[in-house]
Amino acid sequence: MDTLIKSIYDNILEGQQKVVEAKTQEALNSGIPPKVILDEGMVAAMAEVGRLFETGEYFVPEMMVAARAMKAGLALLKPQLVKANVKSLGKVGIGTVQGDLHDIGKNLVGIMLEGAGYEILDLGTDVSPEKFIQAVKTDKVDALALSALLTTTMPNMISTITALEQAGLRKQVKVLIGGAPITEEYARQIGADGYAPDASRAVTIAKGLLAKINA
Repeated sequence: MDTLIKSIYDNILEGQQKVVEAKTQEALNSGIPPKVILDEGMVAAMAEVGRLFETGEYFVPEMMVAARAMKAGLALLKPQLVKANVKSLGKVGIGTVQGDLHDIGKNLVGIMLEGAGYEILDLGTDVSPEKFIQAVKTDKVDALALSALLTTTMPNMISTITALEQAGLRKQVKVLIGGAPITEEYARQIGADGYAPDASRAVTIAKGLLAKINA
């Protein structure tokens, strides 16, 4: 692995945002292809962050600082990826469902998915079924990631899936759900395509659901 790429990788793991920014710029200036920086430096680092989280070596705070460091480097990389015509693995619309204003989990899922190579459309919090539908119709997302942190807002996940069905859009988009009160059983009950208990698992499940896009 190139020394600069290794430095980007290591400093993402350590959550060193300023160093990641500097090393990403240095790597671009030295002529390393943006896709190499993305795949070998950033995507690989976030995959390792996910592994460390799942094995209990990292917790949410470590995951968040690593994700922020990656995002700082990715901001520099994005214009170059566009110029190089590097395509994302898919487009995911994420949002906390109507009536729910919690966003930490949603934000972390968005950053982790972005770090894994997906284009993210962040719809924010308190997102109505109509806004999710618009993301499918207008923004052409391949998947929707719905979050709920309150038991009282969980039914709005059902409302969103029902609205997608009524609009004739359900078959063209994958629906992934998550949040503290959500379970695998609930996901099955409401007809979601997948359930993620945490941000790391959200990446794994999204990859499985969206693998056919680039097949």
